Amino acid sequence: QVQLVQSGGGLVQAGGSLRLSCAASGVTFTRYAMGWFRQAPGKEREFVAAIRWSDGSTVYAESVKGRFTVSRENAKNTVSLQMNSLKPEDTAVYYCAAEFLGSRSYIPRVRHDYDYWGQGTQVTVSS
Repeated sequence: QVQLVQSGGGLVQAGGSLRLSCAASGVTFTRYAMGWFRQAPGKEREFVAAIRWSDGSTVYAESVKGRFTVSRENAKNTVSLQMNSLKPEDTAVYYCAAEFLGSRSYIPRVRHDYDYWGQGTQVTVSS
């Protein structure tokens, strides 16, 4: 059974940085994609970034490209989201997610493509 446990997050001023981590367990993640999503109050959960575990390929939402970096650490089975130049509009609950890719070559960006989810962590950016 896939388990995802998140850590990190908190309160930061605009322009600051935060790092989120997602510890994954339960399966071998070589054929998985790991995604990050966020949900602000009153809004839909939206895609932020994702990484294909096998080769480290990444995709990003336009709103975070150049500011956020997703990475994985194989030895620790951990995926991280480094967030720099944070803006108040980045305030949200952030979720990591996992999806078994099988034979798919693309990295999913849609919430409903992901089957496993972390518990969520709050990120608040003050202006």
